[in-house]
Amino acid sequence: MSAEKSGACGGGPKLIFACSGAADVGEIADRAARKMTENGRGRMFCLAGIGGRVPGIISKTQAASGILAIDGCELDCVKNCLEQAGFHQFDHLRVTDLGLQKGQAPANQENIATVAERGSAILA
Repeated sequence: MSAEKSGACGGGPKLIFACSGAADVGEIADRAARKMTENGRGRMFCLAGIGGRVPGIISKTQAASGILAIDGCELDCVKNCLEQAGFHQFDHLRVTDLGLQKGQAPANQENIATVAERGSAILA
């Protein structure tokens, strides 16, 4: 796991941005973020809005009390999107750093739970 610890300084919710790529690890990242949201660990937020520089999404992200980027693989698309939008203070979790291999990691409950638990611990 690559953790770029930096907590955002706003008083808003903890936001989770996840890969939703075509690979199995992207699906795991996406579903883990949804599970974390369901469990009240943070709020999954719109990465496309960050990439599109949607003003409301940018301002809500700036006000977040914490940001977690969950990438599926070493391409780090989520991390790169956030950085290109000017966000540099966030935590980063990469699914493949947890021992799950791209193309060989089914998006099953066990793998999703592994990522969601690690993400929850990071945001705690």
